[in-house]
Amino acid sequence: MALGARVSALLDPRVLFSDGLSLGTLSSAVGALDPSTDLAVTARWGIAGRGGVTMPSTGRVTERPYTADEHTAITEVAAPLGLSGDQVVALLGETCFDVYLNDVAYWRCVPSNVWRYRIGGYQVIKKWLSYRERALLGRDLKPEEARYVTEMVRRIAALVLMEPELDANYERVKADVWGWAEASK
Repeated sequence: MALGARVSALLDPRVLFSDGLSLGTLSSAVGALDPSTDLAVTARWGIAGRGGVTMPSTGRVTERPYTADEHTAITEVAAPLGLSGDQVVALLGETCFDVYLNDVAYWRCVPSNVWRYRIGGYQVIKKWLSYRERALLGRDLKPEEARYVTEMVRRIAALVLMEPELDANYERVKADVWGWAEASK
């Protein structure tokens, strides 16, 4: 698939996606999750501002090193991408975050560069969570919404892992531009 089409597919939530990475898995701090009671976003990701505007807040994250199993799983995707395990870890970040919905539920192992990923100046996952704070949304997350965060983490990770290829493509394009100034002389 052409590079632009791959990026487009990653940004389109209607396109099915699977990359084999087990990142951003919805987990429980106290046992099994109960979707009927454990999907409330109450970790203060968003607060009500003036005029009903949603303002991002601090939320709750815990930064930590990858476990041995997480590190192994991440480096296993390297070969098909034409990267080394060290390159994959460097691209995703040397640490990961556990991102909490509340005191019970959290998304486990969101790589640091995925957590900090920005589009349009906004930290993507944090911004999404800010609009889903129970006090603002008026309800808990639906199970499919919680699964969407996992998919978002994995899609952003795939984009981050494409950065060397995207940078190389940019350099190729930049070196082969039409010289408008020279052509008009």
